[in-house]
Amino acid sequence: MRSVLARTTAVLSASALLPLALAGCGQNADGTASAEDAGTLQVVTSTNVYGNIVESVGGDLVEVTAIVDSLSQDPHSYEATVQDKLAVSKADLLVENGGGYDPFLHTLADSVKMDHEYVLSAVDIAGVAGGEEAHAGEEAHAEEEAHAEGEHGHGSFNEHVWYKLDAMADLAGAVAEKLAALDPDNAETYESNAATFEKDIAALLEEAQALAREAEGKSVAATEPVPAYLLEAAGLEDVTPEDYSEAIEEGSDVPVAAMSEMQQLVESGSVAFLAYNEQTEGAQTQAVRSSAESASVPVVSFTETVPDDADYISWMTTNIQNIAEALKS
Repeated sequence: MRSVLARTTAVLSASALLPLALAGCGQNADGTASAEDAGTLQVVTSTNVYGNIVESVGGDLVEVTAIVDSLSQDPHSYEATVQDKLAVSKADLLVENGGGYDPFLHTLADSVKMDHEYVLSAVDIAGVAGGEEAHAGEEAHAEEEAHAEGEHGHGSFNEHVWYKLDAMADLAGAVAEKLAALDPDNAETYESNAATFEKDIAALLEEAQALAREAEGKSVAATEPVPAYLLEAAGLEDVTPEDYSEAIEEGSDVPVAAMSEMQQLVESGSVAFLAYNEQTEGAQTQAVRSSAESASVPVVSFTETVPDDADYISWMTTNIQNIAEALKS
């Protein structure tokens, strides 16, 4: 897992911090949503992963702005804009990954004095080890040099919690609660939609866990641990060399010896497949992929945002299907 703070330059640009003529967040004094935006709740999310989940819960009753919404964007190095700040200033609810992954959104929230009661952190909801400490550090240093390249902020936990299916079901429930508090008249709709989403997640978990029999005794290597929670749910062991993972986590070049060990691992054919993060690839990850392909080791690609032609459920369904196909090859 690459250290987010080591590889990000997500400190807001100077222009994004210039004073704007902002009216504040889109809430009334009692915490319910204002009628400013034609009755729809305004929600801003750090990536389209969370934007899609919010849309699944809110439907036509919400208008979602996902800041990072393309496979061509790297969420780790995203720099917020004036337009992003304007969107946040009008938001009734924010949804971030947290854990140091997307500090730009928390910085924006603080810059417009957003009530933290209406900022949901997926990492906090997931309850992963290290998450609370990372989130606290993120708040304490949101506008300080701790977000600069080369520093650490979240420890060695895996912040990619959108691949932790049960956590996303919990997030949907939390979103429904917040939307219901903002818009009590439509509380039943939000709760019903969240329940439907949770059922879909339960079905996905069953599919993933059903792979455990096929995955028994099998291991995988990963250029980054982006899909680690999903691989774990499928019963797979990640045997990526520690020195390789540590270098990736630090955002530095992988040492020659560690790179050689990683390539030898995939070339040996001892892993069921190579899990490949295609969204933040570089020369070294491409070299590992080439080694796997030369050895006829399957390569299963994963991304950090939802592809244009998918929603969260269909995206995860495809990921699980790709894992199943790789295990059969």
